[in-house]
Amino acid sequence: MIIKKFQAKTEAEAVSLAKKEMGENVVIMSTRSVKKKGPLSFLKKPVVEVTVGMEEESERPANPFSMLAKQTVMSKPSFPEPPADEEPPVREKKSEKVIEQRLDSLQSLIEKQLTKNPEPDDFSMEDSEDSSIAFLKLIYNTLIDNEVAEKYTNELLDEIGKINTPKASVDFLLGNIYQKMILKFGQPVTIPLGIERQRVIFFIGPTGVGKTTTIAKIASQLSVNHKKKIVLLTTDTYRIAAAEQLRTYASILNVPFRVIYTEEEMTAAISEYKDYDYVLVDTAGHSQHNAEQKDSMAHFLRCIDDSVDKDTYLVVSATTKYRDLLAIADAYSEFTDYKLIFTKLDETTTLGNLFNLCMYTGASMSYVTCGQNVPDDIEVFSPQSTVKQLLGGK
Repeated sequence: MIIKKFQAKTEAEAVSLAKKEMGENVVIMSTRSVKKKGPLSFLKKPVVEVTVGMEEESERPANPFSMLAKQTVMSKPSFPEPPADEEPPVREKKSEKVIEQRLDSLQSLIEKQLTKNPEPDDFSMEDSEDSSIAFLKLIYNTLIDNEVAEKYTNELLDEIGKINTPKASVDFLLGNIYQKMILKFGQPVTIPLGIERQRVIFFIGPTGVGKTTTIAKIASQLSVNHKKKIVLLTTDTYRIAAAEQLRTYASILNVPFRVIYTEEEMTAAISEYKDYDYVLVDTAGHSQHNAEQKDSMAHFLRCIDDSVDKDTYLVVSATTKYRDLLAIADAYSEFTDYKLIFTKLDETTTLGNLFNLCMYTGASMSYVTCGQNVPDDIEVFSPQSTVKQLLGGK
């Protein structure tokens, strides 16, 4: 079988070249867009590459996202929450409903942009190919404005570029971007309620991120809402105010509280409260450059034996600078694995750091907080609503 590839500005031109060289009976085996590599490669206009042969045409594999381009409804989108312990199939009907309509405010923005007269450096709106390029440029700018790191923005749009074709609609591209970002976040991993043995949970992180308040919110929900027996411990002997704050919360909840100074005291306390469901441990916040404090925390984490289950949550602020977040994540990664809790979402207008740190660490997201009220201002991280905001929605 003779197989050859032809490139041109459009599919029709590429097929015409193939037929001119190989005859009218050529079979189109595949068509794809080919883009030049390099920074912002998705902004460069692609060429169409057609692969042809002399055999009968074989059926091309179905695109798993093909239904997305057909979804157009006018009502406001809903974002169903799957159970925390269940990973929904990509093709499940509930998942498809998430992207069965355009993101309302983003779509409005897109339509406004696509009807404007292009600026000198903009792409022409004369055909769908140029519209898709302009749309991807808009998505790029939206993600950057939301402080998604350029590295992850380029990686994401590079993946979209591989499935983009001259005939790809805005709906098709938007659906793919939306779903890919949700899959990259993954489903949140939270504190399990159906436990068979005691679970010791450490909360680590720098000072000033609201770690103690976050623990109080989780403790309140476990104790009051779910009727679990909990104990509050703190190893933060550096800040008296933090210990007293947690003691106050323990008194309000009527649960045991203890300040822990040594590893021996830690193991003794866990043994003493072995009939309790959860032991929540507040730790001293420290600079990522303080080797002594990091070593001390590592010893507390490692003194827990296999007779209990153990979890660690890294608590960070959504307002922290990106570079500082990376340094914090690296410092704690040296001695433990962790899940991510982001605080102070109410104090920032951009959520790019959530995506950035999740991509950088590979850690699971768990909770987010958006205020100081105990126990109300905390919720399970929602990849759907977060991605919607990152793409310009409300």
